[in-house]
Amino acid sequence: MMLKIRFVLVFGLFINNLAYPVQTIGQTPTLFDPEEILELKISGDINRLVKDRKGKPEYDDMTISYRDQNQKEISIPLKIRTRGNFRRQQNICTYPPILLNFSKKNVDNTVFEGQDKLKLVMPCKGDKYVVREYYAYKISNILTPQSFKVRLVKIDFEDSSNKIKVKEPLFAFLIEDEDQMAERNGMFPVGQDLIRPKQIEAQEFIKMSLFQYLIANTDWSIQFRQNIKIIQHPETKEMFAVPYDFDFSGIVMTTYAKPAEELEMNSVRDRRYRGYCITNMEHFQKAFIPFIELKDKIYHLYQSSPHLENSYIKSTLKYLDEFYQIINNPKLAERELQYPCLAAGTGDVVIKGLNND
Repeated sequence: MMLKIRFVLVFGLFINNLAYPVQTIGQTPTLFDPEEILELKISGDINRLVKDRKGKPEYDDMTISYRDQNQKEISIPLKIRTRGNFRRQQNICTYPPILLNFSKKNVDNTVFEGQDKLKLVMPCKGDKYVVREYYAYKISNILTPQSFKVRLVKIDFEDSSNKIKVKEPLFAFLIEDEDQMAERNGMFPVGQDLIRPKQIEAQEFIKMSLFQYLIANTDWSIQFRQNIKIIQHPETKEMFAVPYDFDFSGIVMTTYAKPAEELEMNSVRDRRYRGYCITNMEHFQKAFIPFIELKDKIYHLYQSSPHLENSYIKSTLKYLDEFYQIINNPKLAERELQYPCLAAGTGDVVIKGLNND
């Protein structure tokens, strides 16, 4: 039976790759494909940018620079503004999230060729947390192509006001554009129409929910598009949920992360399955297969990291162990994953998000 399931999955992936090419004309391979850190310098009124925390964010004219493979400095004019909601607040993060707005004519023959607007996730309370969140995205990339690619960068600020001085470059990461992510999967983004969880392709929804459970992220909802994007196949009309923003997850463990009060949880480190009620565990058993088959790759992601602290790597591997112990134990798996079926639980609570990015 297991061999039959694996054959169907492999054959399905083969057909999938034919239908949804990994690389499309609109996707630039030179930005998100390399694993090495991209070193960038942003020049302009950084002080004004960092202080833009209230109301509608305003764009500033700036320059972003990097060195090409011949060590020649490439400088690109662009517009930059702050974005987001929670992490944009002054009392939460030292550096707010940023939106890079390129003019396409200025990025030809550069590492940003083909890009228009890109999200840049800045360190909120120290470099280590932004790097941890980057690795959460990398787990999602291992599990499915229906995920946002990311590129780890180091940012050096050159502030024209001379009010902000950064001694060392800061870790940050770029997030793939939503349209390009959808196009790479042969799909298109769905707008803000009301979508219910059961409208999402069932097995892919379970896999997405299991990924959120693995990293212990409860800060998401389909209905209010809380840290979720929806993409749709143009012919089959099937819809898929693509998660992002993992700073409230237990695996990242930021200093400011707390579970929503409605969930009645003690800590973000506590895992809580937030899919809808499914009593037939066979659906979960099928969804476990990619997690089990890709376990070594997920563990290697952390074991081989030169950017994470050794203590964090060890604790994270143990944290991952707990997930695998659960999905490999039928009784534990049933108890954990059927939580949304409990009448007295908080499995049906919907978190209403505030996404302004």
